[in-house]
Amino acid sequence: MGVELGVPMSELARMPSAARHAPLRARRASPHQRYMAFLSYSHDDEKDAAWLEESLETFRVPPRLVGQLTDMGPVPKKLTPIFRDRHELAAAADLGEEIEEAIAGSRFLIVLCSRTAAQSHWINEEIALFKRLHEDDRVLAVILDGEPFASDDPDRAADECFPLALRTRFDSRGRATSQRAEPLAADLREAGDGRRMGLLKTIAGMLGVGLDELAQREAHRRQRRMMMITAASVAGMLATSGLAYTAIQARDEARDQRREAEGLIGFMLGDLRNKLEPIGRLDALDGVGARALAYYEKQNKTDMSDAALAQRSRALTLMGEIAQLRGDLDGALARYREARAGTAEMVRRSRNDPQRLFEHAQNAFWVGTIALQRGQIDGAETAFRDYQRLATRMVAIEPGNPKWRMETQYADANVGIVLYEQRRYPEASRQFQRALTTIEQFAAKQPANASYQQSVAESLAWLADSEKGEGRLDEAIANRQRQVELLSRLMKSGGSDVAYPQRLIPAHKALGMLLASRGETAAGERQMRLAVTYAEQLIPSEPDNMKWVEYAAGARLELANLLLATGRMADASAQTQTACAQANQLIRRDPNVAGWRLLVHSCLMSRGRLAFAAGSRNEALSLAIQALTVARSIESTDPSEDRYNAARTELLIGDIRQRMGQRQPAMAAWQAGLAGLPRSVAEQPSEMSDRALLLQRVGRPKEASSVYAQLDQIGFRHPAYLRARQFIQ
Repeated sequence: MGVELGVPMSELARMPSAARHAPLRARRASPHQRYMAFLSYSHDDEKDAAWLEESLETFRVPPRLVGQLTDMGPVPKKLTPIFRDRHELAAAADLGEEIEEAIAGSRFLIVLCSRTAAQSHWINEEIALFKRLHEDDRVLAVILDGEPFASDDPDRAADECFPLALRTRFDSRGRATSQRAEPLAADLREAGDGRRMGLLKTIAGMLGVGLDELAQREAHRRQRRMMMITAASVAGMLATSGLAYTAIQARDEARDQRREAEGLIGFMLGDLRNKLEPIGRLDALDGVGARALAYYEKQNKTDMSDAALAQRSRALTLMGEIAQLRGDLDGALARYREARAGTAEMVRRSRNDPQRLFEHAQNAFWVGTIALQRGQIDGAETAFRDYQRLATRMVAIEPGNPKWRMETQYADANVGIVLYEQRRYPEASRQFQRALTTIEQFAAKQPANASYQQSVAESLAWLADSEKGEGRLDEAIANRQRQVELLSRLMKSGGSDVAYPQRLIPAHKALGMLLASRGETAAGERQMRLAVTYAEQLIPSEPDNMKWVEYAAGARLELANLLLATGRMADASAQTQTACAQANQLIRRDPNVAGWRLLVHSCLMSRGRLAFAAGSRNEALSLAIQALTVARSIESTDPSEDRYNAARTELLIGDIRQRMGQRQPAMAAWQAGLAGLPRSVAEQPSEMSDRALLLQRVGRPKEASSVYAQLDQIGFRHPAYLRARQFIQ
């Protein structure tokens, strides 16, 4: 799964869970749940509806289940209140505000299914509205008469008991699809589950627990009563038994409170995070993680349950992500390592649980991203190989699970990133092409799945970068254009989700650089200006997000370089000034981040070129010498790239000294730059141009001409390169 180098890799290791939720809908569910369930029924079935309402509201959830975290959220103590409309709707023009608000504020929709219900326009409207506001799995069916899906056979259509909307799957944006829905159904008929088991089946669906856990409730109660009778019969131990019973009750109450607290924390780390993450609220997310950790810090970690360990690790990972976005890489790494220790313990307890392996893999991934961001390629490869190994184990345990298959796709792409950093461009291209093919298959099957579409965009980005490394500029441009078009389309349907403009900043910048390298200056400039525009829109909403600042500075510096090459000095100077202020802001956060030091180097180079073009040669030389000092101090993931940056700086120093009449110092700078270039490594087109220009300047025209010919064949025509090529002449 390809992303820009240094992008937070939640887009890679696990897709943002927020993308699974509808960003735009006609109406939104109420943020405050008013009802446990909305009961939708035909008024011909009113007696059954009244019985079901009373049975649900009087049902006492077993204390041992209360607070337990399930797929439906924390298990509540009671299933109240239930909303049941007691008014006819035959004369109404629409559902009415009260009904719509009740549906919006209900956790579940329970549909009493009968032949008359299947024909009811209003029941169908209630189901459709609920599905537009909530997930499909929150709809529960209770069969009274008729047959589900009987309408599949035209001769039995009259026996259909499921309304059309109940039979239809809705996508993540709340729109009806052509796919069939398979709702959880309880059959109250004697030939089916019967009333008692049908009721328990419905309740089990609402609680997210197994039916057997509820079916055994009465047996457990009888056992408890027998224990109490036996204890009471022993008169000599009456007082002791009373104290023991009180202690047990206190223990059970404390356990229930703990479950409720952990259920709340689960909500904070799940649903609440999904609501905050798309709008870029780092402060609120940080508070969520801190509250969760504060709870677990009071507990003995060796005695924690698997669920508690998992939630503690998720809280640590969340806080690590936030620290990474804020530029605190030391703090982020400490959180990720602590989270990884917790998930390692979970895997030790359950070695063949793929969910535990998944959670452990995420932390291995995050540790790798920090290493990658700091230029520690060996550490990144170790972490990503570990991630790949865990993903492979998940698939081996559950080969039919698409989620685990996606993890192998992400892991393969991460290994591709390591290959890219090692300049093994053809291998990286093949790796990214395989990753792209896999994710495109998933995306084609589920075109409404925004996470899959985002992953396609990331894979296109990495494939384009490796193709550029191979010198296949046209293929790289085509894939970058596909990426930009896809992200732009997703952004239009993504509402206020900041993920899309965040991705579009480096995407437009990279496309602009590729177009400029082919000599398409105007098109390249438009793309770079779009990158700057998106950055300007994002940063004011979250000035503390250092990733956005980094993207903005990089886009402005590339734009300034292009503007200067085409003679627009004033505009280039303005872009450089803003970019340098942003680069300094980053370096004050952490002077050890290689990517941020590279921005400082690019800033000094841009200022030096501007001063040189303006005739201020002493100032230009001073700035270029400062840039060389910074270049020599950078240790990124690619040592060869570091050497090319230093050589490019020596090239500028030599050109400045040449114009100052300092022929020998100029030649010394050019020779030092050429001598510093790595040997026997794959070169990107821009690096080939640096080598050719240095060869030309030190008086080796034949060798320079050979490299120029290769660049001409590739189609490399960046205006800055063409201008520098004419310098000596």
